[in-house]
Amino acid sequence: MSGLDDTDERARPGRVLQVNVSRGGVPKRPIERAWVGRLGLEGDGHTEPEPMHGGPDQAVCIYTIESVARVLADGHEAFPGAYGENLTLEGIELGELREGDRLAIGEDGLLIEIAAFANPCQTIAHYFEGRQIARISARIHPEDARRYARVLAEGPVAAGDRVEVVR
Repeated sequence: MSGLDDTDERARPGRVLQVNVSRGGVPKRPIERAWVGRLGLEGDGHTEPEPMHGGPDQAVCIYTIESVARVLADGHEAFPGAYGENLTLEGIELGELREGDRLAIGEDGLLIEIAAFANPCQTIAHYFEGRQIARISARIHPEDARRYARVLAEGPVAAGDRVEVVR
């Protein structure tokens, strides 16, 4: 027995593994750092504008390397940025995040709030064996479904930044 309860386990910080942007479409490519404003990462774009992508409630898309590993293990192609996420995190389990949870990122005050699941679209279907995008659907695999977040406090983000779930 570790002496830690579930709250202590979830309180362990993660980190930003990779920051990803593109002018539109996927994959999003890694960059060293970015400014995160109310509408998302500076330099990031979307092929399909609102309401499909973007806007204040879909400002930042997050995914985790843990989910990437599980999707790869199921025989699909997966790598950081492939599914259009802006932040690829490490040490944070998507299945433990709920709408309204907040992520404090880095030392300069960036704060985002989980707003909704980011359901997959056909734009990323070529990465999935048999085009089975449901592998990262919230209904079937919520533990591996991307999340959208709104920006509560703007700030910079860089690979290696600490990520802490704030409830």
